[in-house]
Amino acid sequence: MFHFSNIVRTKGDPKIVAGGPSLKQPADQLARALGWFSIGLGVVELFAPRRVTHTLGMEGRETLVRAFGVREILAGIMSLSVDKNAGLWARVGGDGLDAAALMSGLTSDNPKKGNIALALLMVGGIAVLDYRAAQDTKPRRPPRDARRKLYPNRSGFPKGIESVGTAARQIAGHVGHNEVKQGDERRVP
Repeated sequence: MFHFSNIVRTKGDPKIVAGGPSLKQPADQLARALGWFSIGLGVVELFAPRRVTHTLGMEGRETLVRAFGVREILAGIMSLSVDKNAGLWARVGGDGLDAAALMSGLTSDNPKKGNIALALLMVGGIAVLDYRAAQDTKPRRPPRDARRKLYPNRSGFPKGIESVGTAARQIAGHVGHNEVKQGDERRVP
């Protein structure tokens, strides 16, 4: 990947010689891979629905396949975004819809039942990966019974709020607007 970034750099920019190890966690890498897979599958479903329905022996359902393609692309984009967990759960729900649509094609008069069974097997495997990635990327929250740390006595200033007033008076004194000696308790307007 760093070779590509060298191509798009301007003349004065330094070249990247080697990339370092990824800082992404394995769950984030899986979410990213599933997001790209979802976009790729969605593009196929959106632009080649007749081929998909012919392969499965489910001719006449091209509109449904196109709708599933749009759903896959949107779920993929969400999986690649900051809120990847929502995209992964959308993929899990989509896997359920895919399985239901495929089950409707398992009729006795469909000569391509084997293709549907294989597609169901693949959807099941991907569903397991989607569920795992959604579980692993969910936001971490403390348990309900955990003690919360409250800091009502903290002002945010290491030396206290009083020292801030003194420092402000000193700065104002240096500027010459309002000469106040350190320790004087009058407020600076």
